[in-house]
Amino acid sequence: MTASAEARETALVAAQAAADKLATDVSIVDVSERLAITDAFVLASAPNERQVQAIVDEVEERLREHGVKPVRREGVAEARWVLLDFVDVVVHVQHAEERAYYALERLWKDCPSIPFVDEAQPATDEPSAPAVETAGQ
Repeated sequence: MTASAEARETALVAAQAAADKLATDVSIVDVSERLAITDAFVLASAPNERQVQAIVDEVEERLREHGVKPVRREGVAEARWVLLDFVDVVVHVQHAEERAYYALERLWKDCPSIPFVDEAQPATDEPSAPAVETAGQ
């Protein structure tokens, strides 16, 4: 069984919200076959506590606009590893040091990922414009 369509959509909205606030290493892991309590994890990193908090605020705001509110929030006071539990989706926003140390992707490496592409980033598959040569140089 894979993550529900609703969980996938919620995870993608959360991931895009994190990316819009300059989160790094944003990824989504489908944990539905391994955990009965949730369908997906959204993982995001930030270089400092202030950025972690900004990402958390944006994720909550964006999901609230989609009618989804967290049932639980953990770690907000320290802002080193904040967990937002939206039931079907759990968002982990971690300080880069915590992300490297705890390596959640490694713990869940047997689970499939849900593809996420940051909509704000330019497409890299497009051919670049040809270089224009100027005469006399």
